Amino acid sequence: MPRRHLFTSESVTEGHPDKLADQISDAVLDAILADDPNGRVACETLVTTGLVVVAGEISTETYVDVPALVHKTVRDVGYTQATLGLDESSGVITAIQGQSRDIARGVDHAFEEREKGSGDTKDSVGAGDQGMMFGFACRETEELMPMPIAMAHALAKRLADVRKAGVVGYLRPDGKSMATIVYEGFRPVAVDTVLISAQHAENVDRDSLLAPDLKEHVIEPVLVEFGLPHEDKRILVNPTGKFEIGGPKADTGLTGRKIMVDTYGGMAPHGGGCFSGKDPTKVDRSAAYMARYVAKNVVAAGLADRAQIQVAYAIGAAHPVSFLLETFGTSEVDPERLETTVRDAFDFRPAAIIEKLQLARPIYQETACYGHFGRKGLPWEETDRADDLRRALS
Repeated sequence: MPRRHLFTSESVTEGHPDKLADQISDAVLDAILADDPNGRVACETLVTTGLVVVAGEISTETYVDVPALVHKTVRDVGYTQATLGLDESSGVITAIQGQSRDIARGVDHAFEEREKGSGDTKDSVGAGDQGMMFGFACRETEELMPMPIAMAHALAKRLADVRKAGVVGYLRPDGKSMATIVYEGFRPVAVDTVLISAQHAENVDRDSLLAPDLKEHVIEPVLVEFGLPHEDKRILVNPTGKFEIGGPKADTGLTGRKIMVDTYGGMAPHGGGCFSGKDPTKVDRSAAYMARYVAKNVVAAGLADRAQIQVAYAIGAAHPVSFLLETFGTSEVDPERLETTVRDAFDFRPAAIIEKLQLARPIYQETACYGHFGRKGLPWEETDRADDLRRALS
């Protein structure tokens, strides 16, 4: 009999300081790619009370008004009063230099081109760093994402939506969510616990006002949407009792500190490299997107109920140094044959990834909140290769 257990994932709202930093970094990236698709960007952001610092290594032929982008992003998220820690009068410091020549030579002319004389144009772009990346897909939701992270994102997104729509007018931009799901083996069977921590205006009583409002307008609609039994659920709202001080006034935010929120909520491994602020020559980002694309197509093809891809790179080399497909005993065909077929069907060289997923364009700021995966309209979420894989293994 499958083991019964709990699994928990978290998400945060767009007003969380770390996510605000991610959005600023990706806003800079998008602005550069809009005019210079070949721009090289490694943009890091720090946010704190009254101050935003944007630093990194950027090589581009275009100009970006970084302070204006920062102020727009801060305003759009909802930080419009100095009492919240940031507003349009907050200071912006920039500390930006060009990409290292030693890195650029490996990205512009990959190892295969320099050392082996390869004439294949896809061998001309090397990985922007070494590392390992993971992609994952499973049958737990329509989007082929793990249920806990999908629910946590839905809770955080709805919390922000009701704030922006004025449905719960005393909410402030910062917030967190967490969802604990009961599993039997790999199958989610019930909701165990829902946690919401929501920043609010002064003198808002948690028990008489905040908790009932969030249960009605945020928690219950999301639980109904997911359709799991939740009669015996436990609901926690602002467990400290009060959350008036939040955002950059309470915590310093940094780009890349919410890597589990960005990916699979801890259900799959993470290589350690964050996504935001990085152009697609950085395989931390582009190869992780490609790995998700491949894993999702494997599951969508009905070849496995769960699929996890690991791919690894050497800096300056185009071809990965390793590739692994794991299906956790759920494969419908011989696992070795499946891995061989998948490896041969998809090109993981950076230039090929950028071309296939059309990554040299300004599509990144929208990914900086509520997860990079399981979102409609993103090229790595397409399942256009599922039929090809099914036919190849029939």
